[in-house]
Amino acid sequence: MIKAVVLDMDGTMFDTERLSIDGWKKAGEALGCGNVMELIEQAMGITAAAEKELFLTKYGPDFPFEEFRRISVDYSRDYIKENGVPVKEGLFELLDYLKREGYRIAVATSSSRSSTMSHFENTKITGYFDQIICGDMIEKSKPDPDIYLKAAQALQVPPQECMALEDSPNGILSAYRAGMKTVMIPDTVPANPELEEMLFACVPTLRGVIPVLDNLKKG
Repeated sequence: MIKAVVLDMDGTMFDTERLSIDGWKKAGEALGCGNVMELIEQAMGITAAAEKELFLTKYGPDFPFEEFRRISVDYSRDYIKENGVPVKEGLFELLDYLKREGYRIAVATSSSRSSTMSHFENTKITGYFDQIICGDMIEKSKPDPDIYLKAAQALQVPPQECMALEDSPNGILSAYRAGMKTVMIPDTVPANPELEEMLFACVPTLRGVIPVLDNLKKG
């Protein structure tokens, strides 16, 4: 029986992965390192510290990561300041459903707490969540299971009784390793046979999670 739902944030709740990709392109052009786009899928869903390690391992200790990240983050921040946080289809409908049906709700995001709370305040969804677990609250980034295990512990619900909603391969692997029923809502990366082996379901939008939960309740 599913008692709690744990949502990833970027690419799952908010259409911010595309902003990150555009920010990477802008930073790559500015610094003359357009080849960084080859790392985009590996970097999806991981913390800033893990992203830095990924870059320095690939390109060496002289890579200007701090400047690269500043340019890319500024791009996303400027977009959101002008246009607001882009919300994924079905988010509010799903959150209303989860609250109405009595599910415990958490977010497990690799983003920092300051960034997460800024997005939550911008979209006025903070009150839906029982727990907010961010990337700067854990030692090991996705795809390690730590963030999902921490979310389950904070919710006081066993991982096996939690459903995780994810869009990225790193996030899916993290939730799967934590023992949660994992549902993919594809964003910039489509489902593939390797991912499908770890999934309980794959739905096109957050709205599609509702019938998955309804069917589970029916047994």
